[in-house]
Amino acid sequence: MSARSLAVVGAGIGGLTAALVLARQGHEVTLVERRTGFAEVGAGLQLSPNASRILLALGLGPALRRVATEPERVAIRSIRSGREIGGVALGAFMRERFGAPYWVVHRADLQTILLDAVRSLPNIRIAMGRTVESVADGPERASLAMVSAGAARETLDVEAVVGADGVWSKIRPFVGEAGTPSFRNAIAWRTTVDRRAAPAALAGNETGLWLGTKGHVVHYPVAGGSRINIVAIEASRSPVEGWAAPGDREEILARYRSAAPALRALLGAATEWLRWSLFDLPVTRLAKGRIALLGDAAHPVLPFLAQGAALAIEDAAAIGALLADPRADVAQSFRTYEEHRRDRARQVQDHARRNGRIYHAGGLVAFGRDRVIRHLGPEGMTERYGWLYGYRG
Repeated sequence: MSARSLAVVGAGIGGLTAALVLARQGHEVTLVERRTGFAEVGAGLQLSPNASRILLALGLGPALRRVATEPERVAIRSIRSGREIGGVALGAFMRERFGAPYWVVHRADLQTILLDAVRSLPNIRIAMGRTVESVADGPERASLAMVSAGAARETLDVEAVVGADGVWSKIRPFVGEAGTPSFRNAIAWRTTVDRRAAPAALAGNETGLWLGTKGHVVHYPVAGGSRINIVAIEASRSPVEGWAAPGDREEILARYRSAAPALRALLGAATEWLRWSLFDLPVTRLAKGRIALLGDAAHPVLPFLAQGAALAIEDAAAIGALLADPRADVAQSFRTYEEHRRDRARQVQDHARRNGRIYHAGGLVAFGRDRVIRHLGPEGMTERYGWLYGYRG
């Protein structure tokens, strides 16, 4: 049996995972990336068991354990009063219940681990500084028309193309998806701070989730526990300009001036912020012919369920499983992939949107929400997402 020639477009978390999975099966993979280098961008990621078990199966456990943190719980609090509403069981309960850990990690650390693994394989070629302009899908082959950072043009002929090029995917239109992501009237402020600078009450090994009517805040330790990742969500009628924009420290502190003292102190420990607009796109098409999409290219999802990276990793594993046999028909494999993944992606998107509404509820809705959280208890709150964390493909 001969190996396939495959192209993966986009070297983010999903694209790197896909390239690694496919190359480990013996396929010849070209990883195409628009950027000319790998910078340390982004902030924290949550790797729930549905994703961490895939990374463990790829042999990345030892490297991840050096940089990831396993919070013991999620502490849910009121932004204004600081009162603890309830919790979600993580740590040992999550690991024992679902057979894999719930890790939090800095995106740059995970990217480095995946990139090191990809670079160690001789059957992966990394083509940096290439922008894909078009994809042609034929009965036997597919081809990518690309332009380099130096304006040189080239064509790459392969047996299959995997588009992992993010929210503003260049590959998406070639699977027949005419829709574009919609701004969801929210902006995420992101930063990290030295854990030693955090107030003692918030510097423990736990994730914090603070709920309020005008936004919410999430924080957890990353970088092997040396830093705390912070994400503050604000309602906004207009997106930021470009992919991300600097945030004014005084502006975010003013927005949370009435927050509980411990949360104000944590936000005040940060000196530099970046702001991202939040988009999603209801899932319709994931594949066509010899072209398939994964991650945000396939199904941009709001971060209110912490599943963006996890879904991309799941997608990569699913594509790898379907292409493991080099005799399998690519187009049929990708049709199966679309059927297999579409409903799950829709379910995650729906729950993420719902969480956004619940997190920012006020009045009687917030009162009912808090009663449900307390009634379920930490383990009951975890069990609500058994369908998500227990997924095994």
